[in-house]
Amino acid sequence: MLKPEKTLASQQIYQGHAVNIRVDTVEKAGGKKTSRDVVEHSDCVAVVVLDEQDNVLLVRQFRHAVDRFLLEIPAGGIDPDEEPIDSVRRELQEEIGYFPRKIDKLGGFYSIPGYGTEYLHCFLATDLVPSRLMAEDTDDIELVRISPDEIPRLIASGEICDGKSVAALLMFLFIRPGK
Repeated sequence: MLKPEKTLASQQIYQGHAVNIRVDTVEKAGGKKTSRDVVEHSDCVAVVVLDEQDNVLLVRQFRHAVDRFLLEIPAGGIDPDEEPIDSVRRELQEEIGYFPRKIDKLGGFYSIPGYGTEYLHCFLATDLVPSRLMAEDTDDIELVRISPDEIPRLIASGEICDGKSVAALLMFLFIRPGK
């Protein structure tokens, strides 16, 4: 029977704006001691957004860590004491200028469970009304509308290549009614 590792000690080695990093000393089931680097990050939401014409709304933005523009679904962190569904509403107003009147849960997943704590809650947002909230870092976002039928090609070609977008879009295609 599998047994979890036991944490013997934990030391925070970095505290930043977006992430904290700690080193845990753990004891494995067989008694061996080792260390684990852990990137602490708040949970996030990732949202597949459909407009009235059944287009998927994506955002193109520059991602410094990979030094390129990426085509992604809207996403963002969940603020302290904020419910995931409230984060969906806020993030969509900030990133794409729409308020969703209908939000359905698609699923969720850990983005980097080998060394990180972030859990992504995936949603489908529809019945949109224009509504813009001002936020930092949203000036350089381009809104891109695509047909859901284009999703497999964009993923296969690498044009959509970030994990959260790939996973949530595939969840959406799997549950999409009537298709």
